[in-house]
Amino acid sequence: MPRLTGEASRVLVLGYGNPGRQDDGLGPAFAEAVAALGLPGVAADANYQLLVEDAEAVARHEVVVFADADTKGPGPFSFARLAPKSELGFTSHSLGPAAVLALADELFGARPRAFLLGIRGYEFEGMEEVLTGKARANLNQALVFFRSWIGNA
Repeated sequence: MPRLTGEASRVLVLGYGNPGRQDDGLGPAFAEAVAALGLPGVAADANYQLLVEDAEAVARHEVVVFADADTKGPGPFSFARLAPKSELGFTSHSLGPAAVLALADELFGARPRAFLLGIRGYEFEGMEEVLTGKARANLNQALVFFRSWIGNA
């Protein structure tokens, strides 16, 4: 999956999930759509999962939005503030957003404002690189929200 970047950005969007599992690809699709908007001061990155290495990228930004598919939450999306929280069982293969924030604080002394954007998805079992129609509609609504929110962030 391509890594998306932006220079001199103060806001980072980290989208994660598996695009090959239908709506699980909502996080990367959101990051790619944000990158395509070309918003000044906004960088976007997409991957299958959050990694230890993401803590360094998080530490270089003032604001971070973690975007992921939501399997049960309210539609079309949820948006909530995040706080750093160390995970008890450490693995270098996959971390939650709060653990990435905790690592950014512990390793780099950085505490950006952070948010979790959960975009409601519906189908996660198929082995297709396509979002369902309802999930794509939710993605579009999340993008409209983000464009409005980023102007006030």
